[in-house]
Amino acid sequence: MSSIEPASVQSPAAFSLSQTGATSAAAAKAHFPILDGLRGVAAFMVIIFHLLEAVYPDYALHPVHHGYLAVDFFFLLSGFVVGYAYDDRWGAMSVKDFFRIRLIRLQPLVVLGVLLGLVVFLIDPYNTAPKSGGLIALTTLLSLLLLPGPDIRGWGETHPLNGPCWSLLQEYIANIAYALLLRKLANKTLWFVVIVCAVALCVTASRLPNIGTGWSYGTFWIATVRMAFPFVAGLLLFRSRRTIRIRWAFPLCALALVVVFLLPAAPRGNGLLDAALVLFIFPAIVAAGAGGAVGARMGRICSLLGRMSYPVYILHYPFIYTYTAWVYTSKPAPSTVALVASGLFVLFVLLAWVALRYFDEPLRAWLGARFRRQALASNKLINQ
Repeated sequence: MSSIEPASVQSPAAFSLSQTGATSAAAAKAHFPILDGLRGVAAFMVIIFHLLEAVYPDYALHPVHHGYLAVDFFFLLSGFVVGYAYDDRWGAMSVKDFFRIRLIRLQPLVVLGVLLGLVVFLIDPYNTAPKSGGLIALTTLLSLLLLPGPDIRGWGETHPLNGPCWSLLQEYIANIAYALLLRKLANKTLWFVVIVCAVALCVTASRLPNIGTGWSYGTFWIATVRMAFPFVAGLLLFRSRRTIRIRWAFPLCALALVVVFLLPAAPRGNGLLDAALVLFIFPAIVAAGAGGAVGARMGRICSLLGRMSYPVYILHYPFIYTYTAWVYTSKPAPSTVALVASGLFVLFVLLAWVALRYFDEPLRAWLGARFRRQALASNKLINQ
């Protein structure tokens, strides 16, 4: 997702609006529907990537060679979204308010995903890892806080109950960096930070066969390198107000995104190719998405894709553990794998919709209303 949340950003014409208060700014801002839609496309490509990964663990042979780059795309979108949604609200919003808003937006599904992962871990017939009650409880507690926990599964993951949580931890780190430092930087300084992060990404990528890593203890530092450039670049892209206006923006941007994920593996490794895609192609896609427009029907489709993107991303992986172990252990026929994978894809979509409709959105609405009431009461006390 990164944050995989729908883009809280408005149409290109609204870039010229000036708002003076957090409430009025939030009320005036509409969505960039194309960015919502692109987030959804990337999220569903991640699902396909993980389903095929059980059969093609070697990324050089994987049909969706660069599917792991969806995370980097999420980070870029997140930088753009956070800058647009909050840059003009700091006069009426404290750092504490910002963190509370972001927790309300992201944490409910983190909790649901970890608890789902715990249940699957406990009942997984293929999970042969020792099940120490104390260690599982500690891992669950740390996972609920998005902190790395003990490797109770034996896969080397920092978040063994729900693997994609590693990227949400990076999203939180990016949000902390934004609130404490990045929001205060002038664009010239931000350009310097972007260049430093780009160099770090290129140097790191040049030493790797691909950058589809960062989820393990051995590569934890790479996760921060992967997050740093796209998030700061997304923030700078918003602030520079540079968009690309093309016809048929959503289908063309979605096609470009899918093509990036499907690009053949580079003969000498994908590291630098991955870095080039993140440095140049992803910002161009976001700029075109930000500058495009859609009709009412396509807008509704993009909105639905955006709403579904975060729950489908954060809730699918607990089942991938069992599915992958089944493929490795039972070695089923390709036709059987295809049937099971298709069924799981449908299950993931249904689970995401149910979680969104009956858990995430109602809970966030309740928490948001409670937060607004507390803020109003606090303002009244201050003004007395």
